Amino acid sequence: MSDNAQPQLLHLVIGGELTDLEHNTFKNLDEVEIVGVYPNYATAYAAWKAKAQATVDNAQVRYFVVHLHRLLDPEQDTKHSH
Repeated sequence: MSDNAQPQLLHLVIGGELTDLEHNTFKNLDEVEIVGVYPNYATAYAAWKAKAQATVDNAQVRYFVVHLHRLLDPEQDTKHSH
């Protein structure tokens, strides 16, 4: 990576129907929707927002932004804070 290149901060947007509103447990894992993988939080947030607004009439459906970059490189956050 060149000195000027920004690190790739991958984010995943997923969603589906939950078993109840108290827990983040999907009712049926076979029906979990993988919306996509995005290069940064801003584009992931835009995708999340669009899906969340499109399903606003179904209270049991939730979408989430997963910070993949934190899973791929757990020490990444500490590297940038020093």
